[in-house]
Amino acid sequence: MLRILHFADAHIDIANYGRHDPQSGLPMRVLDFLKALDTIVETAIREKVDLVLFAGDAYKDRTPAPTFQREWGKRIIRLSRAGIPCVLLIGNHDLSPALGRAHALQEYQTLEVDKVLVIDRPRLLKPDDLFGLPLQIMAIPWVSRSSLMAHLQISAIEPNQIHEEIEKRLHEIVQNWFKEVDLNLPIVLAAHATVQGARYGKERSIMLGNDLVLPGSLVRDERLDYVALGHIHLRQNLNEGGHPPVVYPGSIERVDFGETDDRKYFVIAGVQKGHTELDWRELHGRRFVDCSVNLLDVAAAAEGSTPPVMERILAALPPREELKDAIVRLTMDYPRDWDALIDEARLRRHAELAFDFHLVRRPHIAARGRISEIENIAAKSPLELLELYWETRGESPDHIEELKRLAEEIIHQAESLTNEFSVDSE
Repeated sequence: MLRILHFADAHIDIANYGRHDPQSGLPMRVLDFLKALDTIVETAIREKVDLVLFAGDAYKDRTPAPTFQREWGKRIIRLSRAGIPCVLLIGNHDLSPALGRAHALQEYQTLEVDKVLVIDRPRLLKPDDLFGLPLQIMAIPWVSRSSLMAHLQISAIEPNQIHEEIEKRLHEIVQNWFKEVDLNLPIVLAAHATVQGARYGKERSIMLGNDLVLPGSLVRDERLDYVALGHIHLRQNLNEGGHPPVVYPGSIERVDFGETDDRKYFVIAGVQKGHTELDWRELHGRRFVDCSVNLLDVAAAAEGSTPPVMERILAALPPREELKDAIVRLTMDYPRDWDALIDEARLRRHAELAFDFHLVRRPHIAARGRISEIENIAAKSPLELLELYWETRGESPDHIEELKRLAEEIIHQAESLTNEFSVDSE
């Protein structure tokens, strides 16, 4: 039985909370991700697994700083020196949208690092490709829609038709691979992609968008012995109790408050022809604590008396000791004219043991007015203006948070594309 260590979505350079470590100079949050990565690498070496399979997204974007590339490289070289084969799929965060530009893991291909194989295009790997392992891998890294269209010679048609055509072609590629493989050896399908029926975050169903969605029938083919996936951060087996297991191990650390309640894992899969055993290994990363308090009902009940504002807010927070080393967010909905009743210094003293404390104020306006009369528009960012617009429409705080996350992703992608094209034009 081959033992394959499968992990995905490392995003080691995410540093969106906290401070820097005075000794290494690295952001403390980056050290959290590197600690999880160290656990994975040390487990692979200590338990002498047969293969490490990374299913994509080493970084948060396709242009990581050299310092973060160095830290990722240290861990991959440890696997190489230990003689453990390592297959690295390219994820969407590792890949440039501009054709011809290098991806974030290009150096391992360029330098031909021993025992390290980088997959940046759909490819069937046989034992000779896998350093002699009695295994076959059908590898599907993330490929942008434009590159897939170019590679598969698909003309520009309606987006829905494009996806249908690409899915059809990929299905044909996999079926052709089945004609080439040795059915007596284990077969693994590895992909950085969305699979139909997958779930992410807070148990919401995946919504079809710009992602290429692999059909469930493709990944549940009983000729496969294991399906190693990346891209979705929530741990799940999409074929629970069946063969093959279809596994998203999830991200190796909590990325943001959308993953507050998610437990983090990597997987060691014992794979043989016709039978696979899963060993989920939990990663104990930094805790996120997400609290909220709605004072609008207090305002309605106060009727001119002094409302118990601070008592209500403090009651929404866990005891001080429970906040130690956690990333904490407190979201407050309250009438705008109660700003002076909120003692922010007292709240920050309560959370002083936390690794990081975010206070989100959501003042509500009693009567809707013209936006030019309420706010100084010129002083606000596009995201702040969107948030104000959603508030005036009466959207719920939870829905606004979801809309903000989507808007931030769109803005970030637009800025990345602008930077890419600026570099190309120079």
